[in-house]
Amino acid sequence: MNSTMIEQSQSAFVQLGKLMCHLGAAHPWPGFECGITEAEYEEFEELIKVVPQHNRWFSEENIRMAIGNLGCMLEEEGLRAWRESYPEAPEVPKRIGLIMAGNIPLVGFHDVLCVVLAGHKAAIKLSSDDKLLLPAITRLLEKFDPSLQGKIEFSEGKLTNYDAVIATGSNNTARYFDYYFKHVPLLVRKNRNSVAVLTGEESPEELARLGHDIFDFFGLGCRNVTKVYIPRDFVLDRFFEAIYPFHAVGDHNKYANNYDYHKAIWLLNGEEILDNGFILLKEDPNLSSPTGTLYYERYDQLSDVTTKLKEQQEDIQCIVGRDYLPFGQAQKPGLADYADGVDTMEWVLRSV
Repeated sequence: MNSTMIEQSQSAFVQLGKLMCHLGAAHPWPGFECGITEAEYEEFEELIKVVPQHNRWFSEENIRMAIGNLGCMLEEEGLRAWRESYPEAPEVPKRIGLIMAGNIPLVGFHDVLCVVLAGHKAAIKLSSDDKLLLPAITRLLEKFDPSLQGKIEFSEGKLTNYDAVIATGSNNTARYFDYYFKHVPLLVRKNRNSVAVLTGEESPEELARLGHDIFDFFGLGCRNVTKVYIPRDFVLDRFFEAIYPFHAVGDHNKYANNYDYHKAIWLLNGEEILDNGFILLKEDPNLSSPTGTLYYERYDQLSDVTTKLKEQQEDIQCIVGRDYLPFGQAQKPGLADYADGVDTMEWVLRSV
């Protein structure tokens, strides 16, 4: 793909980003400047309301959050600078298979962005949990840049005719991916979790922002915090008070079912837990806490935590804290915040 076509595609993503910012904020149709008609805008608005009927985890609030976050990611200056930091697209495009996850809305969008702006074609196997949003987004992209028609395809059955594959799944499915796609370049994403490190000096506002890292998307993303390291003398009432504004999460049926289930199991097992009515806290050395719960671990020396994090870095997606990613930003990744720490754009440009 020549540089002119990449520029056209890039401009289409920028236009899409502007539109997504409006949709994410639930603005009324802003006019033709958004790139689509009022009828087309209302059609997408209706889709946002329909999707939760197919996947109860995808609430309208979370869908708009995902769309809005991606809109911010596609800001023109940042997108152009990011793409220009990589080599030009190859003359002969390849067909890249993308096996998507479905834990949070549009979770595989960044992979599509990388494949398209690398000059390749995307052959996508959608998760049954998130099969409506990305095709609708693709139709918008094709409207903004008609040359993209046929360069983003969706497969109902198994993937065929691919030159490389990016597959996202669990640690168990990773073994299957390694075997099934061993004949082509393969990038596999496995289970990862995110953690927060508190020093005890955090303000109520910082702890409140940590609530977003824990509760956004009901905690189902790999960038959601599932474990918190706290000083030995940290008073957890401070934390409970700061996150109270998120109590409405307990009104969501599927989240509440998880919360109730783990509460019952842990009580039957005689586990020591802390309960504020919408999340359970349990002292535990593991990283991955179940939905509706949060693990915590006390420490004496911050250096001990640093050592543990280095030992577990292959299982950690991101770290939130004063010396790490700012509180409240875990679910707002930038273009260069790559899943599993692997530079996806470099991979599709150099490995395929």
